[in-house]
Amino acid sequence: RMKVLAFEDSVDIEALLVSGGVNMTNVELKQYWDSQDCLERISKFSPDILLLDHYMPPIKGLDVLRKLLASEIDRPSKIIAMSSASMANNAMLKTGADIGIVKFQLATLDVWNTQS
Repeated sequence: RMKVLAFEDSVDIEALLVSGGVNMTNVELKQYWDSQDCLERISKFSPDILLLDHYMPPIKGLDVLRKLLASEIDRPSKIIAMSSASMANNAMLKTGADIGIVKFQLATLDVWNTQS
């Protein structure tokens, strides 16, 4: 199973993916609606894919990314910046995210097709 952790405060990511045609059979998705205790949450769930929104309380996705990359926590194999603001995604890409995409196009990514 592919483990996906999303930090997103306004859009239901599972609903977004399902409506976009993603087969969720082999996906274990956990979503947090705020970025509180982000490192503990990432460490505990140990996701394969980390989805980060930019604007979210109490700290932005960019700050979550910076904290994660500076920590001892294993880096998820894919970190996806998924803000609706492309400037925010570009900032996360420069900092170390693998993919930057407008949130509502998330279901179009190839990462969902690599399920075994």
